[in-house]
Amino acid sequence: MRLKDKVALVTGGGTGIGRAKGIGRATALVFAKEGAKVVVTGRHKGPLEETVSAIESIGGKALMVEGDVSVAKDAAEMVNQTVKTFGSIDILVNNAGVNYKQGGTAETDEDGWNVVMDINVKGVFQVSRSAVPELEKTGGNIINISSVFGLVGYPKAIAYCASKGAVVNLTRSMALDLAERHIRVNCICPGVVDTPMARESIEKLGDFDTALKEIVEEHPIGRIGRPEDIAYACLYLASDEASWVTGAILPVDGGFSAK
Repeated sequence: MRLKDKVALVTGGGTGIGRAKGIGRATALVFAKEGAKVVVTGRHKGPLEETVSAIESIGGKALMVEGDVSVAKDAAEMVNQTVKTFGSIDILVNNAGVNYKQGGTAETDEDGWNVVMDINVKGVFQVSRSAVPELEKTGGNIINISSVFGLVGYPKAIAYCASKGAVVNLTRSMALDLAERHIRVNCICPGVVDTPMARESIEKLGDFDTALKEIVEEHPIGRIGRPEDIAYACLYLASDEASWVTGAILPVDGGFSAK
């Protein structure tokens, strides 16, 4: 087991219902299968309970903590509850994110911009800041989930692209800041992944099947991603196999950003 006796905190770990997993839920399950004790956080109790039940059904140990990463006291409580229950933190996956009120430069209003920035950028900063003292004790690591749209532009998604680009450079800066504390910080940039959030966004483009076909064609490997594709990339970066990897920005995008 690659994460035996490790403790992982995964934000946005309850996204999805039933078989429609989000990246956070898939990552939590993969980590648990590899021996980690996993804490999942999010704003909605029901999906978090489903993730915990799924982990416990395979013999894993898990805890849910309700909270909003954009609220400082919630971010701190996520860390506090993790340490209180499992004694430490080895891995933080900053996965919580939104694509709220998609729009271009002229259409995006201030409220929509602020919601996206607060969760996608400030949330990464706040949970990471709260976790640093505990990660320093364990020589732990942070994995930030950005997007291929943090590397390239995309129309009608100005706030989302800006926020994910910020996460990319935030990762680089955090990696430099925290290296002296022996904390690794890396970033994964997924292409379009089959998650509830992605499906909701695709539905807004018009006919779902037509829009999906066009998006698939943008990925040279010939399909969109699965949540597990990102989860296994997280597993590598979280493991001791990546002990010399920090400040890395890893596209996991079916070739989208290679064009």
